Amino acid sequence: MSTSINHTPALANKAWSATVGHYENFPVASWLCPQALRPTVQALYHFARTADDLADEGNATAAQRLDALGAYRQALAQVLSGQGDSKTMAWPKVFGPLQIAIASHQLPGDCLHALLDAFEQDVRHTEAQHRYANTDELLHYCERSANPVGRLLLHLQGVGDALALERSDAICSGLQLINCWQDLSVDWARQRHYLPRDLLDQHGLDWSDFSPLVRQNDWAQRHVVQTLCAQARSLMNTGAPLVHQMPGRMGWELRLVVQSGLRMIDRIEAIEHRTWLQRPTLQTTDWPLCVWRSLFM
Repeated sequence: MSTSINHTPALANKAWSATVGHYENFPVASWLCPQALRPTVQALYHFARTADDLADEGNATAAQRLDALGAYRQALAQVLSGQGDSKTMAWPKVFGPLQIAIASHQLPGDCLHALLDAFEQDVRHTEAQHRYANTDELLHYCERSANPVGRLLLHLQGVGDALALERSDAICSGLQLINCWQDLSVDWARQRHYLPRDLLDQHGLDWSDFSPLVRQNDWAQRHVVQTLCAQARSLMNTGAPLVHQMPGRMGWELRLVVQSGLRMIDRIEAIEHRTWLQRPTLQTTDWPLCVWRSLFM
């Protein structure tokens, strides 16, 4: 899955986090995560990471990937129903800890299934006929690929009011979109198409115009990426007040997540939005600025 921002703190991005090596949308327990929640957060991360790998890694065909994700979904259904024995099913190292987490925290199964919907959608969107027609379709994808992660984390904190959910969705969708525009060069190689068709049409462009070979006369391409980054920044700013609703260390974690996402947009702007040519990443020198900005949110 084109699933977040390299070197973000671990409960950040594809939804509150991204980690070194694998660019993530999904949470990993960090030093800011309350210790009591770390096993559950790690279980959620490994569930999402493994599904992501089924959708992305290796040389399997699309049909084989969908078959594997179907089997993975069946295992999830067994664990959620309390009828399956995680020790005897496939992926025991994933579903064993997840089974404990579900029982301990009554995790909402619809969020877990939604993530698998998104991974399946990623597989299907490698084909030309399945590209996103407009931004609304892309945001609908974010509702499954990113927003469930934020909602799961809110659930663990006992935060569930409508405004908090709305703000969490805005942050998660914003992070997912930042990931998409950061990763244009990576997604080209995988034939992943996230650029909305209607915006390309407005500029007389096609996906092929974002080939790594395109290095001149690229004003239209840069304007497309600029427009999409502005939308992502707006979503991040809309959701940012959630940091004041999250208790304790999780609130500070979220501050860093928001600021690292916004900083990634700065990085994209610094290369004039040419992310089809290079993939920007956050550097060690970016973190003092992110921390400083977090203090004044």
